[in-house]
Amino acid sequence: MNIDQTTTSRFLKVMEDDTELNIHYHDCGHGDEVVVMLHGSGPGASGWANFQRNIAPLVEAGFRVLLIDCPGWGKSDSIVNAGSRSDLNARIVNSVIDQTGIARISILGNSMGGHSAVAFALTYPQKVAKLVLMGGGTGGMSLYAPMPTEGLKLLNGLYREPTLENLRKFNDVFVFDASVLTEELLQQRLANILARQDHLENFLSSLAANPRQFPDFGPRLPAILAPTLVVWGRQDRVVPFDTGLRLVAGIPNSQLHIFNQCGHWVQWEHADAFNRMVVDFLTH
Repeated sequence: MNIDQTTTSRFLKVMEDDTELNIHYHDCGHGDEVVVMLHGSGPGASGWANFQRNIAPLVEAGFRVLLIDCPGWGKSDSIVNAGSRSDLNARIVNSVIDQTGIARISILGNSMGGHSAVAFALTYPQKVAKLVLMGGGTGGMSLYAPMPTEGLKLLNGLYREPTLENLRKFNDVFVFDASVLTEELLQQRLANILARQDHLENFLSSLAANPRQFPDFGPRLPAILAPTLVVWGRQDRVVPFDTGLRLVAGIPNSQLHIFNQCGHWVQWEHADAFNRMVVDFLTH
């Protein structure tokens, strides 16, 4: 199935406090059940860039898929955020689905998107069918890995100095096998980063205003009743996989799948197996 990036592109206006934001998203498929995909926080990230290997299998399984660019990423407007980025993104998702007439969604969130999915489930539980969390979902310290992790240090360094050399350094720890990230992909990602200087400045200004953009939801996790699939890479050097254990310990109706020889980008590094597992989880 060929899903076109241009014809699925949409914009709508969202109010955040007194600020009107132009939010970009892709709307794919026509199913009655809706899956919202939420990307991570890496520079140059967007809904399409993060999930282009995962859209078609869900559409073919009968789902309508929305890929939302969070404020400060992709084609959406920038914003300096001094509070919880997780809750900000949850409010954006809620406004998007309200304006598009969608009552209930499943959310598939990667890294920052996982944090945002948990925030949405805690704030709007009646609107959540199922959750898929990959490489994110709650903040807090790892019991085993030094914090901040080497991946997060390199990510923040890439925001401050967005060069091809720093992008390569980050990607060397971002995935288990960096050879899957071709030169063409790296050049495209760097072009995406450099195209939106306002996004880079937004992220750094937000960190200066509040270094803890993603709060620890650990004590609140038992309130999430939606069936939840937690997916992690065993060699994740950005968010250690014991965070996934914390999610499963806290969310009552949850399960965990760990991919070996896998870093922080499960949906890309093990796309076929990931897609089969997610379709099965969402349809049964």
